[in-house]
Amino acid sequence: MRFSDLKSNKWLIFVILSSIYFFVYFHRTSPAVIANDLMREFGISALAIGIFSSLYFYPYAVLQVPVGVLSDTKGAKKTVLIFTLVSLIGVFLFAFSPSYEIVILSRLLIGIGVSGIYIPTVKVISIWFKHNEFATAMGILFAVGNLGAIFSSFPLAVSIEKVGWRITFATIGIITAILLAMSAFFVADSPPDFKREGLKRGDLKLLLYNSSLWLLAISSLLRYGAVMGFQGLWGGPFLIDVHKMSKPMAGTVLMIFGIGSILGAPILGRISDIISQRKIVLVLCGLGFLILWFPLVLFPEKLNLTEISLISFGLGLFSSGGPIAYAIVKELFPLRMTGLAVSLINVFPFIGAGIFQTIMGYLMDSIGKVNGGYPVEAYQLSFEFCLVASFISLICILLVKESKINQS
Repeated sequence: MRFSDLKSNKWLIFVILSSIYFFVYFHRTSPAVIANDLMREFGISALAIGIFSSLYFYPYAVLQVPVGVLSDTKGAKKTVLIFTLVSLIGVFLFAFSPSYEIVILSRLLIGIGVSGIYIPTVKVISIWFKHNEFATAMGILFAVGNLGAIFSSFPLAVSIEKVGWRITFATIGIITAILLAMSAFFVADSPPDFKREGLKRGDLKLLLYNSSLWLLAISSLLRYGAVMGFQGLWGGPFLIDVHKMSKPMAGTVLMIFGIGSILGAPILGRISDIISQRKIVLVLCGLGFLILWFPLVLFPEKLNLTEISLISFGLGLFSSGGPIAYAIVKELFPLRMTGLAVSLINVFPFIGAGIFQTIMGYLMDSIGKVNGGYPVEAYQLSFEFCLVASFISLICILLVKESKINQS
């Protein structure tokens, strides 16, 4: 096979970009496992850890629209290369951080770097894959991302216990560098015969006046904020403080969350492609996601390991309907606007993640620690916040109106 043929292989391109996206999710959720290590090594509070973790999300949110414009105008490949390089610098800086201040800076750089991966990858998928393949490919991408979340749970916990968090993250930096080189050689923005259509005047106005886009954005903010509040940060400390689990056991329960997402995303995406109905699948996911917060709010300390594991799996499964929202957005607008449209809605989940992790940390600090750990009441209060958010998220989905403008 010739080199040029490899650059025209959509599945090779997909594998490379989704492998980079694996680490986007890994970095997103890793604080849940390393939180206690960082608090102990740098002598910081839950609020400080909440701020550290949330600094991934704020630059991610702010840069989504610029990344979308870059993907639509300068090309997805260039965008991926530049931003992956920034994240690579952040990873190595984190691995060798001498102080909390440098840790904060490294987290900020990682947040900036990984912000430029998802949107150009979606742009590439929208060009290389057919309409009836899009949600399926997005589901697989989401599953790969959640595989990264799985590796940031139990495998990361085991690695930290064996070699420490610094060597672990230095190794991740080396792998990222290899993927960056592969992107430079093999990724192509589009097939050779593809005719690219540039953005037009009025496209932004078309986006801003679409009510369904805003409803999906708010729903994503609330749902993903709750996901990252639990899976990405406070789920691990909850299992350790309230249920007295070891770090590897807590990592296993969080890994089950990721397994639910991995199984759910491609299956739900494929179902929506087959039946050509996005909203109904998304509504059912929102309802299941809402229901599962009730036991965590009402009697979290009474749940046994099996029940907690099932809840974790279910939250992962029902949250994995998220990529279907992006399929709805893609179909609301012409193909030339895919990067811009997806980037606009993609701002909101990460605003939600940053806000939720910080607010949940604040709510827990308002209760305070008891004997070195947070009591069940602290976690109940933060989970109540997630329950209310999940209800509002479901209402927003119910009000969405689907469209079929872009079925290319």
